[in-house]
Amino acid sequence: MSKTFRNKHTVHFVQNGFLQMLLKEVSSAHQESCDSPLVSALPQSAFTSSSELSNSHGPGFAKLNRRDGAGGWSPLDSNKYQWLEIKLEQRTEITAIATQGRYGSSDWVTRYFLMFSDTGHNWRPYRQEDSIGAFSGNSNADSVVMYKLQQPVIAQYVRILPLDWNPNGRIGLRLEAYGCQYKSDVVGFDGSAHLLFRPDPSVTPANRDVLSMNFKTLLNSGTLVHMEERSGHTLTLELFRGKLLLQLRKGRGSSADFHPLVSLGSLLDDQHWHHVSVERVRGLVNFTVDKNTQQFQLPESWSHSEINEISFGGTSAAGLQKSQSRRNFHGCLENVLYNDISVIERAEEKQGNVSFTCTESIDVPVTFASPGSFLALPWVSGGESVSVTLQFRTWNKAGLLMTFDLQHNAGTLWLYLSEARVRLQIHKTGRIMTDITAGASLNDGQWHSLELAVRRGRLAVTLDRTDSSTASTSFPVAPDSQLFLGGCPDTEHSSCRNPFSVFQGCMRLIRTDAALVDLIRVQQMLFGNFSDLQMDMCGIVDRCSPSRCEHGGRCSQSWSTFHCNCSATGYGGATCHSSIYEASCEAYKHKGNTSGFYYIDVDGSGPIKPQLIYCNISDKAWMVIQHNNTELTKLKVSSGINQHLAHFNYSADVEQIQAIITQAEYCEQELSYHCKKSRLLNTPDGAPFSWWVGQSGEAHMYWGGAVPGSQQCACGLQENCVHPEHFCNCDADSKEWSNDSGLLSHKEHLPVRALTVGDINRSGSEAAYRVGPLQCYGDNSFWNAAYFNKETSYLHFPTFHGELSADISFLFKTSSSSGVFLENLGIKDFIRIELSSPTQVLFSFDVGNGPLEVKVETPSALNDERWHHVRAERNVKEASLYVDHHPGAVQKAPADGHIHLQLNSQLFVGGTASRQKGFLGCIRSLKLNGKTLDLEERAEITPGVTPGCPGHCSSYGDLCQNHGSCVEDHSGFTCDCSLSPFTGTFCHKDVSAFFKPGTSVTYTFKEPYELNRNVSAQSSSIYSDLTLKGENVSLSFRTSQAPALLLYVSSYYREFLAVLLNRNGHLDVRYKLQHNRDAEVFRASGRNLANGLLHHFAILVNSAGDTEISSKTLEETTFVFFLGETSEKQETKTFPLNTQMHLFLSAESGEVDPEIARLNALGFTGCLSVVQFNSISPLKAALLYPDTSPVIVTGPLSESSCGSSLHTNPYAAETTHSLTDHVGSVNTGEPIVNAINSDSALIGGVIAVVIFVSLAALAVMARFLYRRKETFQPQEPKAGKTDDSPETPFNTDPNSQSIISDNQKEYFI
Repeated sequence: MSKTFRNKHTVHFVQNGFLQMLLKEVSSAHQESCDSPLVSALPQSAFTSSSELSNSHGPGFAKLNRRDGAGGWSPLDSNKYQWLEIKLEQRTEITAIATQGRYGSSDWVTRYFLMFSDTGHNWRPYRQEDSIGAFSGNSNADSVVMYKLQQPVIAQYVRILPLDWNPNGRIGLRLEAYGCQYKSDVVGFDGSAHLLFRPDPSVTPANRDVLSMNFKTLLNSGTLVHMEERSGHTLTLELFRGKLLLQLRKGRGSSADFHPLVSLGSLLDDQHWHHVSVERVRGLVNFTVDKNTQQFQLPESWSHSEINEISFGGTSAAGLQKSQSRRNFHGCLENVLYNDISVIERAEEKQGNVSFTCTESIDVPVTFASPGSFLALPWVSGGESVSVTLQFRTWNKAGLLMTFDLQHNAGTLWLYLSEARVRLQIHKTGRIMTDITAGASLNDGQWHSLELAVRRGRLAVTLDRTDSSTASTSFPVAPDSQLFLGGCPDTEHSSCRNPFSVFQGCMRLIRTDAALVDLIRVQQMLFGNFSDLQMDMCGIVDRCSPSRCEHGGRCSQSWSTFHCNCSATGYGGATCHSSIYEASCEAYKHKGNTSGFYYIDVDGSGPIKPQLIYCNISDKAWMVIQHNNTELTKLKVSSGINQHLAHFNYSADVEQIQAIITQAEYCEQELSYHCKKSRLLNTPDGAPFSWWVGQSGEAHMYWGGAVPGSQQCACGLQENCVHPEHFCNCDADSKEWSNDSGLLSHKEHLPVRALTVGDINRSGSEAAYRVGPLQCYGDNSFWNAAYFNKETSYLHFPTFHGELSADISFLFKTSSSSGVFLENLGIKDFIRIELSSPTQVLFSFDVGNGPLEVKVETPSALNDERWHHVRAERNVKEASLYVDHHPGAVQKAPADGHIHLQLNSQLFVGGTASRQKGFLGCIRSLKLNGKTLDLEERAEITPGVTPGCPGHCSSYGDLCQNHGSCVEDHSGFTCDCSLSPFTGTFCHKDVSAFFKPGTSVTYTFKEPYELNRNVSAQSSSIYSDLTLKGENVSLSFRTSQAPALLLYVSSYYREFLAVLLNRNGHLDVRYKLQHNRDAEVFRASGRNLANGLLHHFAILVNSAGDTEISSKTLEETTFVFFLGETSEKQETKTFPLNTQMHLFLSAESGEVDPEIARLNALGFTGCLSVVQFNSISPLKAALLYPDTSPVIVTGPLSESSCGSSLHTNPYAAETTHSLTDHVGSVNTGEPIVNAINSDSALIGGVIAVVIFVSLAALAVMARFLYRRKETFQPQEPKAGKTDDSPETPFNTDPNSQSIISDNQKEYFI
């Protein structure tokens, strides 16, 4: 069809009844094989080339398996600028290409590019896997190498560009192309007309509509298709800035605006054919451009709509005013099908300003692709004015566009891109004579026009015909002899200098003084000079369409690569593939985190987004998912309302909740109903008045605490209902308040989505309900493990599909020095992770570019039977490997290489298909692209592999802090805090109390022996001989009071130890360890500690007979001294078994030192925290276990956070909090670990100690001292040892850590 009509601007035609016949034609055409030879029958005139060595080496002899002439084509020179071109009889579908060397010679091509074209210009390279891929050629002159194209190509011209050839010969080539005839119906639009198609109204509308076509254009904007349905809604397919937009407009009239639905494609204004289809199945739409498809849902009003008319190539003027482009389409459409009806072929009226041929303008672009690219043009104009115009497109923000030396040595002009703007500078002898800028955002990949004009002393730079900058010049601005574009020659003799980046992009329509530069003559080396240019093609590639950035990452690009901005996505890596969050609260717990809000990404790198969820971490790690109404909701009788319906909206999406429930070990949700004359389930035989709806939308007739399908409440299951004839308390219809409450725990039914309450319309009926938050604990994937006990054993799974992005993570522990963790093979591709040595993990793979390895070396051995975490990722940009918290390794992917990982074998875990290099040990929590492999299920049926793997304390035991001990569990561990003064999940939470005068705590280790009733030498000797071998007393305090008594320890023999603050706030230790001696005082600190800050103090006594008192503040100080003489036979003095330990002096303590009594009379106000005597924690016992511990509490005592570092004012700490870790902040999951490794002394014998705790915010850590039993003389510190001086600061212990912030903590140990 070639006839053109220009009488009307609109062509009308109506669908007729040839549908079945057309379907048969299309079906038979597709069934034909498409592998016929296309080249062998062509005449020699169909062959052209860049050059030929001789007449007998001409391109016409380049037919496969022919020996004519010299046996093939060879060019005059063997270099990278040679090419061989073939013109087929017509546009043809090409499916394969085959090459061969020149017969009987050493001339063959080893690597080449394959190019296609419809016109013999504007060539398009064949892309393998979306990158420009070179084909591997021949290795000798006679063998044939054939490639079947992954995607058939429609073209009339084929061009081969040799890249490499036999180094011992020349370029030599014979070839054949295979394919079949291609049927094409085309129509051309000039931007002023359109075709109007109306479907046959008598045909019943189908549930499925399909519109497909091909199009090509040089303009980046225009309306392709405008569809209107009977109600007036319209759907428009529009090209805008090189992208296709699908837009919806609701309603008629000028007020109706277009609403963009989806955008797809890029750089579609390249004058190449592009395929587009829109498939609608009711309200679901598949929108496809070339090979990329997006799916979306239309509004409900469009789900059953009927298309009234379709306009191709544009629409009315009123419609254009509402579009983005505001213009009709200028270009060609091909093979337009609507529901398998050929729109072009079935046109009834072929009138209007349209052409049923495709007329193309010939624009010859040139590509500057490498750092050595440049184009040099001679300047021959001698006039006073200068004009240079061109069009360019690029992704780079910087690059040289043009430069030339001015005539008469007047300087050098540079016109270049800087920060995506055009900048012109004229330099002379190092000075900038002229500096102007124009344009903005010129690195958007669009074509931009640039004009440099000099007339009458005025210099102007104009961008896109509108943005212009000018400057006056006092000297002539004209090229001396040559004009350089894109770059400069890399030669010493060149006058061209480029201090800027080279230009990487495309140029076209280059004019010098209005004369168009013939780039074909440049390519033939008949005009100008060039290097590393791709002539007659624009090789720009949009690496962000489709975007390789996952999970909403924002893509940006340069000419050669792209970058993903992953901020605020919750994902990381080169393509935003891997989640930066943990998959469960269980995982956060095992990183050392405590209760708080955390982002949970339940499927890792999968499609489910991270969600902020509260983790209640105790012995179990509970995930708590709130909804919009967790409070008790009361209902009263309302006239005309028989039922109350409540819907619950959760803080997590449906798919997130479902994934959490599936992954969890156990889930529950409280469901309670309080009733007064309001029946619930109407048991035993009636229809239920109330029910709830679960996750699947199904109504459930059982209540909390009962089993599914029972139509019972908890009391019915337990047979303890108030009225046994009913299965729910509320079904008794009592006039008194009653309730039915319990937990729903059947995971398949949770969560509660809705609740219906029915019996509330009678007089006197009242009810209230509560649906608690969804709570789940455990992570089935986190502990899913297998133990491999034979090198020949392995687990196998289906093939791993990670073509473009693959992430693999797992934990392992082993004692072996090497072994393969997993392996998956393809025909050539593979992926493998292994322990290659005790200190090295190796990640290797091949996607077609040759094997690539990523290694991580660790400073310590990994075969230590501890859990180690491995994370490997491979994407189109790079491959990375991380082991534990060691520095990772990253390997960049080769540029323009293969990107698809194609595997076809089974995935082997713990070994290989060859049963060699098998892994011995445990593998746990193996995830591939966010999906957990069930190792335990496969291990159950696999010899040599055992499900599960115990021994977690070796890896996680360090999370138990402050002397807490790790206890093994089947799935994890717990921390036993019984021997620690701390509490909490990891024994990390201090136990503190805020005291007021009159408050005391007494802890008795053993009731004192009643000496007053049975005084004898035997009883006395028992208590004096059973002594302590070492003591460890510690506590923390915070106070502003001075003087103050902090600690008092006394014995039956009137011996005592007291720790106090004197009137200056200095810390003193007052002691008397012989009843016939006076009390002594040791000054432990010379600074004022009554400053409201948190301090830590300890006295440590060891069996060597010495006592160490160390104090810590922002700088740490340690004091060591001996109590007693330093004779060789030093006998230690300890407290007998009826020792009493006072943290506030009791009036009933007997005879007291006068100084102690004076301080006691003053009372004490402050905070006391983490009190410990050896393995006993008296304050913790009094606060948490008062009923089961030998403690006596006098006065008010309650737990407080005053011992926390969060409070700088002790009086602001009076608010008490629950012991459960319910307060937390949003956390990204960094471990919070505070482990203190020290051994506490044991209590030897049975001892009674009474502790009186005064109200103090002070923290004292004390160790008991040893003394000689016979004689006691206090030993002064030696003058020569400054280490013993209490005024001398000591170096801090680098291993000591504290939960107190650095700006408000002081310690005394």
